[in-house]
Amino acid sequence: MNRMHSKVTSGRRWLGLAVGATLIGAAVVTELRKPAATRTWEGRIASRIPYDLRPPTFLRARDRLWNPGDRRIVVPTVFGVGWTINFGRLLMPWVAELPN
Repeated sequence: MNRMHSKVTSGRRWLGLAVGATLIGAAVVTELRKPAATRTWEGRIASRIPYDLRPPTFLRARDRLWNPGDRRIVVPTVFGVGWTINFGRLLMPWVAELPN
């Protein structure tokens, strides 16, 4: 049983790596197809999956990871392809209940 579990886990890991590498490659190709003057290194793949390949900054990380003012719980990632959790919005009901 343990051996079978190991094979399944290994297969899922490789599948995840392949999907991730494909999405990052698609984001890079999307940007390289643009004229150099218009490359922003952020956007969407197939108008659906967000990517941001700019160097991360503290302000952008804070805005995406802890922003109670943003109504969305799932937001574009700080760096890379996909989404992340806006913990400020997710935890807002509990944080508001904390005593001062």
